[in-house]
Amino acid sequence: MSTEVTLPPEWEDDERMNFLFSDFKENRDVNSKDWDSKIDFWTSLILKICRSRGTVCFNLQELNKIFQRKGFVPLGLGTVIQCMARCGKIQRESEFAANVDCGWVSWGFGLLLVKPLKWTFSTLLGSSGVTLDESFVVIELVKEKAAELLDVYWSSPVANCSLLSFQELQTLSSHVCIDESTLCMALLQLQREKQVTVSLHEGEKIVKFSQPGQDRVSSVNDVDLGIYQLQRSERLLEVRVKALGLEAEKCKEEARVLLREGKKSQALRYLRSRKRVERKADGLNAQLENVKGILDRIANSETDKLVIQAYQAGVSALRLSLKDGTVEGAESLVDQIQELCDTQDEVNQTLAGGALNSTDADTDELEDELRSLLENSTLDRPSTLPEVPSHPLSPVRESGSLCDDLLCALPLVPQSHFNITDEELDKELSRLTLADTCLQQKDRTSPVKRAESAQ
Repeated sequence: MSTEVTLPPEWEDDERMNFLFSDFKENRDVNSKDWDSKIDFWTSLILKICRSRGTVCFNLQELNKIFQRKGFVPLGLGTVIQCMARCGKIQRESEFAANVDCGWVSWGFGLLLVKPLKWTFSTLLGSSGVTLDESFVVIELVKEKAAELLDVYWSSPVANCSLLSFQELQTLSSHVCIDESTLCMALLQLQREKQVTVSLHEGEKIVKFSQPGQDRVSSVNDVDLGIYQLQRSERLLEVRVKALGLEAEKCKEEARVLLREGKKSQALRYLRSRKRVERKADGLNAQLENVKGILDRIANSETDKLVIQAYQAGVSALRLSLKDGTVEGAESLVDQIQELCDTQDEVNQTLAGGALNSTDADTDELEDELRSLLENSTLDRPSTLPEVPSHPLSPVRESGSLCDDLLCALPLVPQSHFNITDEELDKELSRLTLADTCLQQKDRTSPVKRAESAQ
């Protein structure tokens, strides 16, 4: 554990540090301000040091070594530790472990304590004060470590394993818990929170975590132990198969080298060894496949169990929702709805009946008149344009009477309505414009011709 820590800037102020390194007065009432300022300084510094080192425990001997300055150690650290304990910020390691279920005693956790099997249930700090090697747990930090450890497990590939060995957990959490003591304190806190249970199986310490979404961890049962044994066998078989594969490859390479050297008999011996190793590996592979098949079946059974539970919950919910509903009741409701709809239709007809009956006769007469108008308009409507006049145009007269002659030559305007489109009207207008232009040209050439005749 590293002792390199960052100390506050005032650590270089001799006057300030002489005050902080001095011992406390026997009575706080003499100068409560100085007393409290020294307590606050050392309390915050101890928490900062523990957090920076990644540990949750400390003892007086470690603190004296860390805070040594110019050959002197703080004289009031014992008093600071007592005050921190009274405030509930720290707790003796032995009492912290003793407050958890007694199962930890059988698990063998006492070996981590300074004085195993001599836990004290008296007052936290007696009249003898604090010993140098007595270890204390920082409650705030151990809660943080416990939460980190739980997150590490949930986010790891082994989260689907119901049980883990203590050694596997140490490897998994090495970046969170720097030593075994820190890991055990975090596990103790998790057991306080009902998120972890620890037990012994065939002399091996195994840990079971709660799963995401669970309020508390369930106890270790025979199914958990069976799955743990299968998973451990699977890992062991995988290691042995891998080792046999490497051995077979090594025999092959040795045989190749001996064959190049002309040592055929020795090469054959290595090849026989390779075949023997491969047969052994094949047998272990078969066993490994069997174990994996059993684990897959167990996993599928767990999934099936969840599906069945979901079905049961759905059936129960459906039964409750249909508790007051029957087919007869549904038919009765449909009949009532139909009766209400019929009643509403009758009310609407009654409300609108007077106005409709008074206008029935007028409506019939209007429809007859509209039908006759449509028939008459169809008979009177011409099917084609009026005929083109057949009489010749009058001879050319004086220029003043040309307009009168043109008007006389035009056909009569029809008096009746006839069908003609806008396109046809445009064509007729173009013809009239052309005729008018021709007449104007003739009008300009007529005086010239008369003058020539006169000559």
